[in-house]
Amino acid sequence: MVQTKKMNESFFAKILKEFNVAGELVRARQEEKQGLLNDFDGECKRFFFGKISEKALASSVKKTNKELKRLDSEIRNNISKARKAGERAMTLTSAQAPIGYRATLSGIVGGKAKTKKKRKKKTKKKKRKKKK
Repeated sequence: MVQTKKMNESFFAKILKEFNVAGELVRARQEEKQGLLNDFDGECKRFFFGKISEKALASSVKKTNKELKRLDSEIRNNISKARKAGERAMTLTSAQAPIGYRATLSGIVGGKAKTKKKRKKKTKKKKRKKKK
């Protein structure tokens, strides 16, 4: 009996879930960053209108920069996780390339999977210096 390739669906679902979680975290951190920037903009306006001191604004600048740096780091980290999960999903689905079969009067013909050709490594010849 001829068998076709079957994808490991539970593993693929796990990869998709991981990809989705990473994407949601990126979006959440971006929203958090926008909220932080809006809050700081409000602080700047309060300073402009004389409601808070320069010392209070300087403290707010330091706190905001630290938080922005943390959020940027988390966003980059989650983008990296999403990229890796996407690459794993592509690898898994690429391995599912179909094997060619044909139905004939004598039965099923085919079943030879195409194999990738191995690349030959080119070796560089070392040049030797002539001694005088």
